[in-house]
Amino acid sequence: MQHSVVLFILSVSAASGFLLETSNRNVTKILKVTNGGQFGYWSNPQFCPPGTFASGFSMKIESNQFIGDDTSLNAIRLTCSDDSGRAQLGYQITSGEGSFGGWSRTESCNQQFHASNFLVEFALQVEAPQGAGDDTSANYVKFFCRDFGGNNAERELNNPPGHGNFGNWGDRSGSCDKGSAICGLNTKIESQQGGDDDTGLNDAIFYCCNDDSGSGFPVGK
Repeated sequence: MQHSVVLFILSVSAASGFLLETSNRNVTKILKVTNGGQFGYWSNPQFCPPGTFASGFSMKIESNQFIGDDTSLNAIRLTCSDDSGRAQLGYQITSGEGSFGGWSRTESCNQQFHASNFLVEFALQVEAPQGAGDDTSANYVKFFCRDFGGNNAERELNNPPGHGNFGNWGDRSGSCDKGSAICGLNTKIESQQGGDDDTGLNDAIFYCCNDDSGSGFPVGK
């Protein structure tokens, strides 16, 4: 019989403060990228319920303001699904959320009979600090899907048009191990700056979990 694990996750804020969070998920890996933005503070981690994993995502994006202050990506929302690929009612998680923009449509990994696919890797498009110019920091996120057992090759999952207005894609995060998939996230958000330069979402990390539900996900060979 498999028991769920209460995991203590320590997040360090930009001001060197500490936030202690707990989760009843079996976290096996933390996915990070090296090009995240420098502004803001880490939010509270959020996790899919036990027995579910992230199968899709949407983004909260502010459109190009041209002569106004741009913030671009403001939040990331994950859709949590069970082992058959069914999205569970209300099972969406966001962690932090910036103040600007609207939500894109949800993009989902192809769910095939007996071959459910989940998010296992990500990359961020980020604009470097602009000095006296308009900072936007993170502009877009994309993911890579794979079946839970690691039997199939990863495929890119992106939201059209596939990129934001500013910045460049960084290296991919590395992937969840075989027998695991993304189950949670934490985002670094700069709060609204009033009349100063706003950036919205700056960075993100994602948590990989194995099957802690006893539902018998097929791990494969």
